[in-house]
Amino acid sequence: MAEQTVLKLDRVSKSFARIERDEITYALGETSLEMRSGEFVSIVGASGCGKSTILRLIAGLIVPTMGAVTVNGQPVDGPDPSRGMVFQKPTLFPWLTVEKNISFSLRIQKKLDGSAEKVERMLRLIGLEEFRDDYPAQLSGGMAQRVALARSLISEPGILLLDEPLGALDAFTRMNMQDEILGMWQGSQQLVIMVTHDVDEAIYMGTRVIVMEARPGRVRAEIPVELDYPRNRSSAQFVGYRNQILEMLHYGAKES
Repeated sequence: MAEQTVLKLDRVSKSFARIERDEITYALGETSLEMRSGEFVSIVGASGCGKSTILRLIAGLIVPTMGAVTVNGQPVDGPDPSRGMVFQKPTLFPWLTVEKNISFSLRIQKKLDGSAEKVERMLRLIGLEEFRDDYPAQLSGGMAQRVALARSLISEPGILLLDEPLGALDAFTRMNMQDEILGMWQGSQQLVIMVTHDVDEAIYMGTRVIVMEARPGRVRAEIPVELDYPRNRSSAQFVGYRNQILEMLHYGAKES
C-alpha cells in the first residue's frame, strides 16, 4: 500500500446508559492500542469483554465515551469505505442477487476497472458460482456469510474489520476461507483486525493476539505470534501459544 495506515486508540472507553435500570454498562475500560498496515490482529476474549465494541469504534459506528480513535492522525467520526466491516451475521441487500451484492461496493466507489474479473474471482473463492443469480433469501446462513465476506474483501479497504466472520461456516470451508483471507491480506498488506472466539483461529491467522478480559472490557495481554506462514496447527510452538492464551482466559488445564 502506498501509505502506511496507522490506527490508534488513545485511552478510549465506552459506556452505555441502561435507562430501564437507571444503570451504566461499562463495555470498554480505558484502552490504548496502536496497529499498522501489514498487521493481522486477532482479538479474543469471553463474551462481554468489549471485542466487538472495539471494532465498532474503529468502524465509526459508535463514538467513544472518552478518548479518541484516529487513522493516520485523523479522528474517526463516522463510517468510511476505507474501513470495511464484516459482521457476525450477514448484512446483504435482499433485493440484489449474489453477484450484485458482491459488486455493490465497487459500484458505489466507482471502481469499475476490472470489476467483472474481481467478482468472478470472488465467486470462485467462496464457491458460489452456481448461485450468482440467487437472492439472499435463497441462501443458507453460511452461504450468505460468504457473500458478505466477499463483498468487503473485493474493495480492498485499508482497514478490514472482521467480527466473527467465519463462525457460521462448516469446519472445512472455515479453514479454506482462513487461508484465502490470509492470502489476500499478504498480497495487499492492509491492516486486518479480527474478533474471534476460536483461539486456534486467532493464532493461525494473527501476527498478534490481543487477549481481553471483561467487566469492564480491557486488554489483558498483547502476544506477538512469531510463527512463519503457513502455520502448522499441531506444532509444539502453536500448541504453546494456545496453552498460554487459554490459561489467560481461565481455560487452562487444572492441576489434580
